[in-house]
Amino acid sequence: MMWGGGHGWWAGFGMILFWGLIIAVAVFAFRALTGNRVGETRDPMEILKERYARGEIDGDEFRRRKQELQG
Repeated sequence: MMWGGGHGWWAGFGMILFWGLIIAVAVFAFRALTGNRVGETRDPMEILKERYARGEIDGDEFRRRKQELQG
């Protein structure tokens, strides 16, 4: 009995899996390289607070910039 010359449903499954992996890697690489997340914006005051907490700026600089942001 002959089984036929085709690859059956495995060929279709393999092709879908292959292209799915290619697309997933491309999306992951794009996000990792750009560093931007779509729709994600950071509040300037939160950034200022983080910099103060890390010790990048002192208390005087924090208060001056906070005053500028509050207008």
